[in-house]
Amino acid sequence: MPRLRDAARPLVVDLGYGSSAVTTLELADRLGPEVRGLEVVGLEIDPARVAAAAADRDPPRIDFRLGGFELAGLRPVLVRAFNVLRQYDEESAARAWQTMCAALGPGGLLVEGTCDEWGRRAAWVALDADGPLILTLSARVSDLDRPSDLAERLPKALIHSNVPGRPVHGFLRAFDAAWAAAAGLSTFGPRQRWSAAVQALAEQGWPFVGSSRRWKHGEVTVRWSAVAPT
Repeated sequence: MPRLRDAARPLVVDLGYGSSAVTTLELADRLGPEVRGLEVVGLEIDPARVAAAAADRDPPRIDFRLGGFELAGLRPVLVRAFNVLRQYDEESAARAWQTMCAALGPGGLLVEGTCDEWGRRAAWVALDADGPLILTLSARVSDLDRPSDLAERLPKALIHSNVPGRPVHGFLRAFDAAWAAAAGLSTFGPRQRWSAAVQALAEQGWPFVGSSRRWKHGEVTVRWSAVAPT
């Protein structure tokens, strides 16, 4: 949020918003009250989808344009790209990262990840011009049997690295073990169990980022260096 508040032009791009403009409109509604002068642009490579969103245009606050990984020549402070790269192979996804990051404005951030249809299971990577910074896992924890259920939502850069001997696999196995050890807290609810599991991982030295207040909401963020492919 400080990146947007401090920007000369607080521009956000919602890349690949899909068959409806829901996510673009939600970004504007949620960020608008916090960021003066916010602009949100939804980008799609399908002209029919851009045309279908025309009724929701309210420039400069909300607009829709034709564009892909080059970000239509815009220089945004924040790019949201969810469920965009799942159909690409790893090499193509890596090139897409490079293209989007090169198009960011000064101090810009790319948030790229995947989620299920209802947004109850998600994983995303935040990147700046120098590359990946963090990995975040987020879930409605009452729907999980174990934390590693989120492996199917890992971004393309990690999903094929979830095999024994690789860092992200080690992280998820450690998370599952901490979750199992916290089973006694289930009587207080899955959020308490999740928080206790994350706390145990933190005590083991996993480099978490951000406030522990997010843990009870089923969210945890770890430094990319701890899970990056090797």
